[in-house]
Amino acid sequence: MKKLHGLSVILITRDEEDDVRGCLESVKDIADEIIVADSGSTDRTLEICRQYTDKVFFCEWKGYAPQKQFALDKAQGPWVLNLDADERLTDELKKEITSVLNSATSAPVNGYSIPFRTYFLGKRLRFGASWGETHVRFFRKEKASYGADPVHEGIKLDRPIGRFNGLIEHFSYGTLSEYLSKCNLYTTLIAEKKFKKGERFKVWRHLRLPFEFFTRYILKLGFLDGSEGLVYALLSSYYVWLKFVKLWEMERK
Repeated sequence: MKKLHGLSVILITRDEEDDVRGCLESVKDIADEIIVADSGSTDRTLEICRQYTDKVFFCEWKGYAPQKQFALDKAQGPWVLNLDADERLTDELKKEITSVLNSATSAPVNGYSIPFRTYFLGKRLRFGASWGETHVRFFRKEKASYGADPVHEGIKLDRPIGRFNGLIEHFSYGTLSEYLSKCNLYTTLIAEKKFKKGERFKVWRHLRLPFEFFTRYILKLGFLDGSEGLVYALLSSYYVWLKFVKLWEMERK
């Protein structure tokens, strides 16, 4: 099978018809191939994805890291860019990625950390916990893996790691229902992981809720993002607290 000399974009999906086209549009001009690992979409996600790539695969859901590892294993390019359906590349970031791909003597790094610009309920968040957020999303395939953690899908990558200036725009949670639905799923998965590892609830964990809110809303200036900043700080603090309460519930059962 012919190996690519450039960029493989990998994407995991399930019922992402509202977001996935914008994601694919933002990478179609720099990607040598686009790999989509779908876990059973019932909307128009697959139809939309096939307008941009013929490399759309079904992968039974086993968790976030296994899903991304499946997509990574399908990639042929030496460089990989991992995106979620609700993320978009800015033009500045695309220029930086293209520069690395075109450089015969690129810096001896195995990946690049990318800053994020987060939107919540349609508004850009400039402060709070989203300020300064970065993730390693562009990396050499041969140096990277995702492992098998069903909850967290952070990349495992050998150093050194560089940093881009261009941004990924993250259009997270367009509605409160979407947030609460994913919050319920993620907190359950995290609580189950903690329980299996032998971690147990401590009563002082209840203090995490006010502590998280104070940190996000006051210390990190979330109040400057208006009503959206307040809602985001409250829900994010609730998220942190809820995973420990679910751990407590598991112990009681």
